[in-house]
Order: sequence, then structure tokens, then C-alpha cells
Amino acid sequence: MKIYTYKEIDENFFSKIEFENIDSVAQIIKDVRENGDSAVRKYSKVFGDGDIEEFKVTKKEIEDIVNSIDQKTKDTIKFAIKNVETFAKAQLNSIKNLETEVNGNILGHKIIPIESIGCYIPGGNYPLPSSAIMTIVPAKAAGVKRIAAVSPKIQPVTVCAAYLAGADEIYRIGGVQAVAALAYGTQSIKKVNKITGPGNKFVTSAKKQVFGECGIDFLAGPSEVLIVADNSANPDFVAADMLAQCEHDKDARAFLICTSKEFAQKVNMKAEEYLKTLSTKEIAEISYSKSYAVIVNNIDEAVELANKKAPEHLELCIDNLEKYTDKFTNYGSMFIGSYSAEVFGDYVSGTNHTLPTNQVAKYSGGLSVFDYIKIQTYQIIKASSLKETAQNASDLAKIEGLSAHKLAADVRLNSIDK
Repeated sequence: MKIYTYKEIDENFFSKIEFENIDSVAQIIKDVRENGDSAVRKYSKVFGDGDIEEFKVTKKEIEDIVNSIDQKTKDTIKFAIKNVETFAKAQLNSIKNLETEVNGNILGHKIIPIESIGCYIPGGNYPLPSSAIMTIVPAKAAGVKRIAAVSPKIQPVTVCAAYLAGADEIYRIGGVQAVAALAYGTQSIKKVNKITGPGNKFVTSAKKQVFGECGIDFLAGPSEVLIVADNSANPDFVAADMLAQCEHDKDARAFLICTSKEFAQKVNMKAEEYLKTLSTKEIAEISYSKSYAVIVNNIDEAVELANKKAPEHLELCIDNLEKYTDKFTNYGSMFIGSYSAEVFGDYVSGTNHTLPTNQVAKYSGGLSVFDYIKIQTYQIIKASSLKETAQNASDLAKIEGLSAHKLAADVRLNSIDK
């Protein structure tokens, strides 16, 4: 971990990853769009999923897999599902169907679930049943009718989690070919209205390129955590949390902003100690070596840096939390206090772990039940208010020079006099 002072930080600290339309990704999408299942099979074999005859995991296979998983694992999965579901339902209940009167007319909106969702569940370095929970459970809570889950090299525990979370269909495919299949449909896989879930740069590029054919949640880059700490923080906690982020992949990053160089050095020493025994050392060590600690003069400087960085995960391990918490405004998810480890949000606390990276938090929050619904408006123009409404609409249409717009208002305006 590199240690810098506040004055030494330059724009590289705030640099963003540019998501390019990777040519190979475009070619795979085109092939799947034109050739369907045969293209999906071809690329699944090329990229390590093997020869796949049937993409869909059958009901019998799911039943056998779920029965083979030990009860403790299933109980752990169910615990996470319950918490994520409880929070998702509470979020959904915070918005209601609306109807109100405006200038004598009835205006309103309805909360309507998206009809079909594709949930991408990564499976490259590790099986990620938690990602099945985070993408599927909010969709189920929202009332989505069809939830299709895809995952490369799908592991039994991921199948189990996807089933228990409420997936209607589970497919043993991943990568660009899975995104393309969900977006355009194939002989075996019906297209969906929206694709959600994290993935590597190729999956992210694929989501970017199919956007418009279907919806997506957002474009996410490598995972990241930013921890703000003062001398009241526990360096052991901070070191463990930084490594928990670094072990995701070699491009993951952990950032520490703290008020003393001594504290940063304590964290660094503890992290080096932890690394010696980590089974994921090979990945975590590379990522950690590219991470930063920044020494600031006070927490106000930390607020400034954090808001400009807009991290995916923001941990606050400082005194006077009440004074500073609301000053942090750009983050995917905030973890307040030393006991609020980011790993709890990853797995079981109930908030979603699919979060914006790459400074997307400046304009968007993380995945939630709101990503699986549509807020659709309606209006009822009453005869009693037609004259004023139509006259003003006619006048605006005349200002804009749109004669058919004016006509549509005028024919109704004229009908009043007959």
C-alpha cells in the first residue's frame, strides 16, 4: 500500500476506467443475435464452460442439487435471503401508487413490476451465491413475473441460492454470450426486458452494447472500498476490510484516508501479517500493493476527497459520526462505525451488494427493488377543466409551431361550444 499526504494526491487518485466497446464483444453479440443457441454453445466451449447441450438447469437437477447441499449452508443462504427480502419490501412500501388533482384534472402514477429480468451471476474466480441473492430477491419482492438467472461454470451452491431466492429459470452459461442471449433471445432462451448484476470488463462491455435492446442496471468496474479513519479506529479491522476488498480480483482497490501516518503504518503492518495466511494471497497481494493511504489534516479534508472519489463502498471509522455522516454524499453504500464491516453488506445485513463503481455513485445508487419496477403515469382530463387546459395547450403548440398539436387541442376546445 502506498502512503501519500493530502497535498501529494493528484488526479490519478480520481481517475476513472473508460468502458470501451470491445470489438470481440461486439462480434460475439452479433453472432449470438444471428445464430442463437449454436453461437452460445460455441463461445461457451471457447471460454471454458465446456460442451453444453442443455443450457437450462432442469427441475430435477435443481431438486437433486438443493438436496445435496448441507443444511447449514442452506440455513446461511436463507438467513441472507430473509434480510435482503425484508429490506427490499420495506423499500417498495416506501413508494405508493399516487393519484392527485391538478387544475381540476386527475393525474397519477402506478407502480408496475418489469415483466422479465435477466440476473447475471459471476462465477469466474469464486462461486458467488451472494450475487444470486442480491439480484434475484429484489426482483421477486418487486413482483417480476419471470426471473432468468445465468452463471458461468455454475456451482451447486449458486444453483441452490438462485432457486431459494426465487429464480424461475437457471442457465449454466455466462460471459458475453449469456448477456447477448438474454438481450436478443435464442431458440432456448427467451429475451428479457432488463439485465442486472455484476461482471468482468467483457460482461460490462456487453451490457453497454445491448442497452437499448433491453434495459440494464448500470456499468460497474472493479470493486472498491474507501475507509475514512482517525486514531479511534481499530487498525486490525481496517486492514481486514481492505484485504476483503482486494481479494475480489487483481484490479480491485482499497483506499484508506486517515488522520495520521502512524495509523496508516499500523494498518499496513497488520495487512502484511494477514496476507501471510490468506488462501487468496495471490490475488489480494497484487491488488493491495496498488492501493492507497492518504494522510489528511482533518476529517473535513477526508469528506472532500471521499465525495470526489465517490467510492462503491464507504466505511466511516471515526469519532463524532453524527457530525460528519451527512457530509458524505457520494457513495454506493455507507458503513457507519467500526462494527459495520463492508463484508456484512456483501452477504447478510440486508442492503444490496451490487453497487455503482467508477464514480457512478455521483448520480446513481446501488441495485435495489426500484430497479425492478416502472413508475408509469396517467391522466384523466375532465370536461369541467377542459377549456382552460385545451386553450393553454393550443397556445403553447402555436408558440412551438406544431400545428397538429394545436389541432388536437382545438378540436376538443371547439367541442365545448357545440
